[in-house]
Amino acid sequence: MAAGNYSNEIMELTGPEYPEDVRELAEAVSVMMVRIEARELHLEQLNERIKYNTLNTVTAVADALGARDAYTEGHGERVGAYAERLARRLGLDDLKVEQVRVAGILHDIGKIGFSDQVFSSDGTADNADLLLEIRSHPQWGYDILRNLDFLGPAVDFVYGHHERIDGRGYPRGLSGENIPLGARILAVADCFDAMTTNRPYQRGRTPQEAFGILCELAGSALDPDIVEAFIEEVESGGMEE
Repeated sequence: MAAGNYSNEIMELTGPEYPEDVRELAEAVSVMMVRIEARELHLEQLNERIKYNTLNTVTAVADALGARDAYTEGHGERVGAYAERLARRLGLDDLKVEQVRVAGILHDIGKIGFSDQVFSSDGTADNADLLLEIRSHPQWGYDILRNLDFLGPAVDFVYGHHERIDGRGYPRGLSGENIPLGARILAVADCFDAMTTNRPYQRGRTPQEAFGILCELAGSALDPDIVEAFIEEVESGGMEE
């Protein structure tokens, strides 16, 4: 690590073949190194190589979740792809599209703090402690990413992807247009991919079934204009694998 060669070796220790305490320590060290790199950005001129390396490290941390939860594997990439397509359909400029895409990939990075009990649950979340842990992941994701200045508003998109239009979401209870547009885009993409992905306790829904649920949630949980645009995008461009 002192020589700067740590990422691959540390990330290997997040695999399912290692004990939980070893995996948690490896994940924590990975996040620590990201935070150290973020502080170093304030000490030298920011350049594309530093941004590239730092983003790769953060993405590797997010990808490590797939070793603990089969459902999570590939979820971030698909949400990022859906969010990018939706942002383009809504007419956002190239910079905003890229920020939305990156936020989609990283939106669940806060789950790195989950215990194995959360990943092994059947999705009912009937335990108050587990529910609190689950609802904490947008805040934890924000805490991990907030010093990465080059991510810009993507950090706020991660922070707000579980807010609801009616103000009943979390972690801040934002409502309507107080929720950043990027976060409203992620909410729709995240919800659709979650519904159409197979899980151990639930078979994924068909696109048409998922569209129906998105329409039911429009106006209360989800932005209705974004839901409409998303359905048009998937119907014309297909689903992400």
